[in-house]
Amino acid sequence: MQAVQREIAEQLKVQPPFADQLALEAEIVRRITFIQDCLVNAGLKTLVLGISGGVDSLTAGLLAQRAMRELRERTGDSSYKFIAVRLPYGVQFDEHDAQASMDFITPDERHTVNIGPAVKSLASEVAAFEGKEALQKDFVLGNTKARMRMVAQYTIAGAAHGLVIGTDHAAEAVMGFFTKFGDGACDLAPLSGLVKNQVRAIARNFGAPESLVEKIPTADLEDLSPGKPDEASHGVTYAEIDAFLHGEPVREEAFKIICDTYKKTHHKRVMPFAP
Repeated sequence: MQAVQREIAEQLKVQPPFADQLALEAEIVRRITFIQDCLVNAGLKTLVLGISGGVDSLTAGLLAQRAMRELRERTGDSSYKFIAVRLPYGVQFDEHDAQASMDFITPDERHTVNIGPAVKSLASEVAAFEGKEALQKDFVLGNTKARMRMVAQYTIAGAAHGLVIGTDHAAEAVMGFFTKFGDGACDLAPLSGLVKNQVRAIARNFGAPESLVEKIPTADLEDLSPGKPDEASHGVTYAEIDAFLHGEPVREEAFKIICDTYKKTHHKRVMPFAP
């Protein structure tokens, strides 16, 4: 079991557990430098990130805002900016958490794009939905929401001459828990290789409120199951996923679920198939 866990962890470039506070802070510095290098190497000065109210976008936002602040201080160029975007589908049930994240991050600019009209308009034009069960249609449209959100972010980034930040990390990557060409699409993914508890640790180190750090993760893409916890979809807990990725013992059932899901979602983690 450990050999399989080690192989998967290596493929996902999983970072080892933080040995101590110094290691945590060093990793934060490394990832902030990564964000800055991506932007400077691209010859751009703007970062765009969708803020959902969950800890992943909160953490990525905190890293991005500090990266931009340091760039402004270092270069004296005030045009470096971070745009945080709210992308609700109508009225989000946990909008208060999203706004709390925004308030704590204090981005340089706040934008809001309601994706509801666009998703509903598209759905009304898709003849393939005819005769489909409500659950199947709801699931498909959940992925459409994620893709529409990324379309909006890239539209803003295009207008602002910037890069789009993604929030994928190792605990989501191993489960393929992202929408292909939706939230899985981005220009840079500063949380890559981290497990869930490391993402939380970074947010906590920034002083983020525990209510946001420990909030139950949810993609919240399905109308028929609003606020459905990620772990209900996984069939395993994030604690088990984190343990698996760090080579620690896990239940046999959890091991099987994670391995099977990892194989099934392989296509999400690679470039499009080609002859």
